Amino acid sequence: MFSEFTVIVRVLHVGVEHHDPKRKSNFVGKILMALALTALCIIMLKQSPTFRTPSQFSKHEEGVTHVLVTGGAGYIGSHAALRLLRESYRVTIVDNLSRGNIGAVKVLQDLFPEPGRLQFIYADLGDAKAVNKIFSENAFDAVMHFAAVAYVGESTMDPIKYYHNITSNTLVVLEAMAAHGVKTLIYSSTCATYGEPEKMPITEVTPQASLKLVPINPYGKAKKMAEDIILDFSKNSDMAVMILRYFNVIGSDPDGRLGEAPRPELREHGRISGACFDAARGIIPGLKVKGTDYNTHDGTCIRDYIDVTDLVDAHVKALQKSKPRNVGIYNVGTGRGRSVKEFVEACKKATGVKIKVDYLPRRPGDYAEVFSDPTKIYRELNWTAQHTDLEESLKTAWRWQKAHRDGYGAS
Repeated sequence: MFSEFTVIVRVLHVGVEHHDPKRKSNFVGKILMALALTALCIIMLKQSPTFRTPSQFSKHEEGVTHVLVTGGAGYIGSHAALRLLRESYRVTIVDNLSRGNIGAVKVLQDLFPEPGRLQFIYADLGDAKAVNKIFSENAFDAVMHFAAVAYVGESTMDPIKYYHNITSNTLVVLEAMAAHGVKTLIYSSTCATYGEPEKMPITEVTPQASLKLVPINPYGKAKKMAEDIILDFSKNSDMAVMILRYFNVIGSDPDGRLGEAPRPELREHGRISGACFDAARGIIPGLKVKGTDYNTHDGTCIRDYIDVTDLVDAHVKALQKSKPRNVGIYNVGTGRGRSVKEFVEACKKATGVKIKVDYLPRRPGDYAEVFSDPTKIYRELNWTAQHTDLEESLKTAWRWQKAHRDGYGAS
């Protein structure tokens, strides 16, 4: 820098030789003063903490666990991020916002504004170059991988999207973890990987891969493929892996800070709880129950409804109990099945609205009966569902819905 300025000074010196010596001396003095001030500014910048110190997210810190939460702007991912932050973890959320809400991230940022607590990175996990850059610039200790499209009906209509988004993107994340030495993975999977077993409840040893029990929708198939990739990789790795296969998620943050706000265009494919609330609010004329001829006690599907607060608790316990060179696979459910008709009645009571119900033919890809046996996760992780009153979970979610009629709004 100084040599360049010296050249400029010399040229100016030659060009002003015929002028008054005093003026020349003043002009050169000003140039030298400017150079001195510039050098002083550079020295001050280098001594500034923000100049010298890398981001807190880019370095490992003793006593602090830095967790990458993929899909952390989504319904489940945002609740998981909230729980982690409350437990004093450092959190990086990566989300492309195709299904998530930036409003949920802003809620978290307002709750935890301290430096080094939370950062949000907008990125698509399908972009391997971008994912690798994120891993190279951040010192992650663990990954909670939630990011995924997750509607059974949509998966039957657009299966390629599901194989790309779930299976392929999981491979990208796994490769980045391996390349950058991130040793712990908590994988968000699904009971849909089991297909439709002949025997209930579902345990972790319920077969997944027989011809009869293979998952019957692309969502379940894509998740199972991702699991297989993770399991194959783990055989020759010292990575700690926890795979959580959970059931139908309901509820909201009990303190009303976060909730479920699906895209309006996806209401048709969304969770039954969202459809119930939309019907109760008059957004849609009524609730459509698809399938009344299943081999169940009232003809409608039976599901295991797990409160999102319990679900994220299971993820945190899995993270805390994870061990190198060990794979844990757990069902996350209540162990009790409820029919769709029972769910609708609970929703009517929770909202206080007489919801109109239309009964329609089956939806492609649905199973008749699915509920869990959570014995293993209780025995090994000391986890059990606490929020098992269906109506109470729906009341909690309904409070958030009434207070956020536009979801997270335009934020």
